[in-house]
Amino acid sequence: MTASLQQPLQGEPIAAIATPIGVGALAIVRMTGDGVFGIADRVFRKAQPAEASLADSSGYTAHFGRLYDGERMVDEVIVLVFCSPDSFTTEDMVEITCHGGPEVTRQVLRLLLDNGCRMAEPGEFTRRAFLNGRIDLLQAEAIGEMIHARSESAYRTAVNQMKGGLSEKLGMLREQLLHSCALLELELDFSEEDVEFQSREELTGQIEKLQEEVGSLVESYRHGRLLSEGVATAIVGKPNAGKSTLLNTLLEEERAIVSHMPGTTRDYIEECFIHEKTMFRLTDTAGLRHAEEEIEHEGIRRSYEKIAEADLILYILDIGAPYYEEDIPAVQQLLETYPDSRVIVVANKIDTVKDSEERTERIAAMTGCGVFGISAKRQDGIGELKTAMNSMVEGLDKLHDASVLVTSMRHYEALRNAADALQNARELVEAQAETELIAFELRSALDYVGEITGKVVNEEVLNVIFGQFCIGK
Repeated sequence: MTASLQQPLQGEPIAAIATPIGVGALAIVRMTGDGVFGIADRVFRKAQPAEASLADSSGYTAHFGRLYDGERMVDEVIVLVFCSPDSFTTEDMVEITCHGGPEVTRQVLRLLLDNGCRMAEPGEFTRRAFLNGRIDLLQAEAIGEMIHARSESAYRTAVNQMKGGLSEKLGMLREQLLHSCALLELELDFSEEDVEFQSREELTGQIEKLQEEVGSLVESYRHGRLLSEGVATAIVGKPNAGKSTLLNTLLEEERAIVSHMPGTTRDYIEECFIHEKTMFRLTDTAGLRHAEEEIEHEGIRRSYEKIAEADLILYILDIGAPYYEEDIPAVQQLLETYPDSRVIVVANKIDTVKDSEERTERIAAMTGCGVFGISAKRQDGIGELKTAMNSMVEGLDKLHDASVLVTSMRHYEALRNAADALQNARELVEAQAETELIAFELRSALDYVGEITGKVVNEEVLNVIFGQFCIGK
């Protein structure tokens, strides 16, 4: 289906609370759709009765007064009026700012529902904005990402997506694909005449250019994901090395149980902390050793799953242990097994030995990794470790303002599929294949690109995307 419509539609009136439920100074209850001004006029009485009704008011105006359920006053409010098509949904919209508090907002919402509104579904306001052409699907998703952003990196990335830089880039790609598809379709229409509207050399050059641009977007996902989701960081090592203590120190709270008994952590613990705008998703894993107990064995298995998913691995070892060098093969195995992950060796308990510097230098020489001596218990060296963690993802801070950056797995998969279709098309051209086969692959690439912005989308995809929004957005 094609999402954008020529004229904004006035759907059935819906209403929802747009602010979090809880005690606060103010809250907002909003409604949109056909007849919302009439609904508002039935329950709202202006402080100045001589003023025109809301239905006759100009857009972008605020009105002070009271809400009534019959003759019972509900609250003293400010009503904002937005006239179609100059509103978020492009429909007529009313936003009621009332006093904050769970019961107040429930009473206001119930009043609107009793007077003709239907309860909005999750994300339905944004969904209507998309269906009425106010925003594209990528921008709609960016709104959701901005709401759920947990770091400045994630927030700024979402804002840039919402501004439409990536949408514009994808629009240009679609135009180029449409041009090539149109020329091939013309050739099919004149197949009996053996006419070539674009030379195969020109077509190959066009496809190569498209491949380069799509490939650049696919590659940007590696950094875009880190900005939006945070850097997946696994804290690993043998039992009693100080993994849980390090987690607590980085979080600055007692999140994990710390004990001198080995095998305390039977399952992984996940928490987040932010350092210099970048979010790190920390996972404290079970100690890596041969486990006899079934529960501990399962915990170690899960630890390896988290290590495989990690962008950054902090291997922590007890630098004060007599046989600390026995950890070196484990570090080397991590480097070989997970070449796409960055590895930092954290030499813990430097306060227990006098030659900690010589020991850390020896480990660095034997592993080729950055080694940082710390005392997790006394918090020595933690600042340097945080700086090292940031340096492993160096450059992320400069990507905040990059408008053309892929952050969503859905977009990434669609672009990967488009890249595959373009590669197929290029190989068919080089093999001097039938025009119909080449046109099929280019149309496929066109559809995959269109899926991202919503030019080509099905109802199931929309339900999944907007079902993740909160009610009222």
